[in-house]
Amino acid sequence: MEEKPHKRRVRYKGTHPRNYKEKYKEHAPEKYSDTIERVIQKGSTPAGMHISICVEEILDFLQIKPGMKGLDATLGYGGHSSKMLECLQSEGHLYALDIDPIELPKTRERLLKNGYGPEILTIKQLNFADIDKVIEESGPLDFILADLGVSSMQIDNPNRGFSYKAEGPLDLRLNPRKGLSAAERLINISQPELEGMLIENADEPYAHEISMAIAAELKMGKKINTTTELQQVIEKSLNFIPQKDRKEVVKKSCQRTFQALRIDVNEEYEVLYQFLEKLPNALAPGGRVAILSFHSGEDRLVKKSFKRLLGQGVYSEIAPTIIRPSAEECFKNSRAKSTKMRWAIKA
Repeated sequence: MEEKPHKRRVRYKGTHPRNYKEKYKEHAPEKYSDTIERVIQKGSTPAGMHISICVEEILDFLQIKPGMKGLDATLGYGGHSSKMLECLQSEGHLYALDIDPIELPKTRERLLKNGYGPEILTIKQLNFADIDKVIEESGPLDFILADLGVSSMQIDNPNRGFSYKAEGPLDLRLNPRKGLSAAERLINISQPELEGMLIENADEPYAHEISMAIAAELKMGKKINTTTELQQVIEKSLNFIPQKDRKEVVKKSCQRTFQALRIDVNEEYEVLYQFLEKLPNALAPGGRVAILSFHSGEDRLVKKSFKRLLGQGVYSEIAPTIIRPSAEECFKNSRAKSTKMRWAIKA
């Protein structure tokens, strides 16, 4: 049988490769621990991986013991799940959910290599709004964690379109095989609806100017198919901002606009509302839930739900105030700065 010629792996071209596909370290970050540690010490998140937030605070509250059953409602890179599995010490069971068909197989393989097979861990490609489907199999749970943030692997991959910082398709879907992309959503949205979306989903102060500019582009027959094209429209709409302030204003408005679109195309508020409504039935008496949110809209939904159900006697106790990551954690991981943690205990 004829041997296939060995194909050499593409190496970095120069010190700063432009093409994400050439950055092999980003596709297998666990192989480059020295590089990763240096990046983390500088206060950055290595591309292609995700640093879990509030791990100590979560574990302190959840009080996981061997033999318990629990759920990681948003598996992501698997960092939180790994720590919870360590607490179980091979006794009990952890269920984990994620809707991302691209990252989920990678995380499944990563956890399996670390010794967490189906006897201790059940992973399902499922939206956490469907928590009731898990309970049909697992029964009431002792602990639940929901991290509502987008994983760094998704943000760093320009093919996913989550960030304006790199050229890529304007997609923003957590499951790119389902529903409309952000580019398709913009085609079918009116200017007033877009303005309302920017306000409701991201508290965007220039919602009117940005929505008017996007509507004008589309009316002229121009398409906004890429992250760069949207970024350019936003920048153009904010030309009236004094030049000394413009760069920072454009940066923040881009972040908020991308956030607002991401929330919309993934129906994140609707999904969170369904999860919060089903949550009490998923918890065993005395069961604990911790939720990490990353913007005011999410946090308001969690706060209102917890307060209402505390008043109804469904929860015996809720977090009296939000818990934030330490200053040291925020330095090591700048993406932790906006994190808010709330918790509740089932009566």
